[in-house]
Amino acid sequence: MSKIIRIGTRDSQLALWQAKTVQSQLEHLGHKTELVPVKSTGDIVLDKPLYELGITGIFTKTLDIAMLNEDIDIAVHSLKDVPTVLPKGIVQAAVIKRGNVNDTLVFKKNEEFLSARNAVIATGSLRRRAQWLNRYPSHTVVNIRGNVNSRLQKLEDNDDWNAAIFAAAGIGRLNIRPENAINLNWMIPAPAQGAIMITALESDEETRAICAEINHEETEICTRIEREFLNRLEGGCTAPIGALAFIKNEEVNFKGILLSKDGTKKIEVSKVVPLGKHHDLAEFCANYVIGKGGKTLIDQLQRSDKKTNIYSTKKLTDDQLQLFHNNVVADSNDAIKISLNRIPKTVVRNEIKNVIITSKNAVEALLHNFSAIELQFKNIYCVGRRTKRLVEKRIGKVIHTESNAKKLANYLVEHIEGKEVTYFCSDLRLDDLPNILSKNYITINEIEAYQTKFDADKVDGNLDGVMFYSPSTVESFLKQNKASGIAFCIGETTAKAASPYFEDVRIAKVPTVESVIELVNEYFLQK
Repeated sequence: MSKIIRIGTRDSQLALWQAKTVQSQLEHLGHKTELVPVKSTGDIVLDKPLYELGITGIFTKTLDIAMLNEDIDIAVHSLKDVPTVLPKGIVQAAVIKRGNVNDTLVFKKNEEFLSARNAVIATGSLRRRAQWLNRYPSHTVVNIRGNVNSRLQKLEDNDDWNAAIFAAAGIGRLNIRPENAINLNWMIPAPAQGAIMITALESDEETRAICAEINHEETEICTRIEREFLNRLEGGCTAPIGALAFIKNEEVNFKGILLSKDGTKKIEVSKVVPLGKHHDLAEFCANYVIGKGGKTLIDQLQRSDKKTNIYSTKKLTDDQLQLFHNNVVADSNDAIKISLNRIPKTVVRNEIKNVIITSKNAVEALLHNFSAIELQFKNIYCVGRRTKRLVEKRIGKVIHTESNAKKLANYLVEHIEGKEVTYFCSDLRLDDLPNILSKNYITINEIEAYQTKFDADKVDGNLDGVMFYSPSTVESFLKQNKASGIAFCIGETTAKAASPYFEDVRIAKVPTVESVIELVNEYFLQK
């Protein structure tokens, strides 16, 4: 080939090593080359983790532009940094033989901190962070950015850091692997980690043909599987996804992982297929992860990058979070914590004729103190359908239920047998029920079954709305926050508590969490 192949590369020490390796292989085949270093955004912005920059292909974008402008003929990339979908007009021309795929832990003095409760580990990778916290949940992970040499220096300079995590290929290629370093064989690497990729213009058939001469087929097969797995999970730099494929004894071995950012949730998959029958391997493994809850986890990861606009004062389940409108970014936590009281045996020594239970917490308190057979209740009255279901499942038949305590009190005035009732309640119960019954000469024996403790989060920023499930959740939230947006309430009693503070108060059609979510969705459909 008479023309000189212009090799585009980042200008970091590691990127130049990779480009020179490609240059050497091409020149060994008799081709003339020239290195064209280009500085990327990823090299310039060093004060934030990559996953917070919100850009996929941050290390490849500048080289892509240079290629499309025909300033370079090929670009050399660390394949793990390349988006799974290339820009229009640019194609993968080759991958060279893969290096060490592992992540490596570089530590300061010794490895004793691995068995300690508290330790500080540095990494700028969300995948490494999540896997480390999954294995060592009590450790602290701090951010570190920069080239390999600067990161090693930062580790040395920070006295409170115990270790930092690096790609084994990077420190090995630069010949700067410290003695205090161990490969993390348990940590699943980034898809295509340790591999070097060459891109070219799709229209440049001559250059693509030359690059094909140095393509390593085994590396190409394995990295293609890993990157397809990543693509099918819709993951990029902002998702903690690991994948590794390798060929042994004419078989393709694959293992993949998806985690939550904090490492508390993990979905793993592994599969072995004969070489030649591996074409559906990535699809099978991605579908397995999706079926095991991966879709929910990916959705949560995507939502976590957006600003919260709805806050729930009750911790929502994964299934409940999936019910929200696409424009809802919900955060949730329990605004109240329940502490079950010790109830004296004398309370249930004899049969109780009339019993009022207004919450599932009261049911739990009763069953925490007594067996179901000890609870000799003749007539049980409840508030809420879910409380009723729990009572009938674990204690006994419910005579009557209403949607709120006030309605139940009015019913009892007309229908109660006798003039006495035992009420298992919280220390923060409302006055409506006891006041109505007392005015109608019905004696109430109140038993404090549990205590309600306020434990609401302080929520930053303005919200479109807050979801409330009891007057206590309203009170707890307002102790930490100002009223913001719409109060989406589970029932009338809760709405009454929210009304003095929120201009717009809306009540769910039925007293369930799902109905409150439906109320939120109706608002966003109208918005």
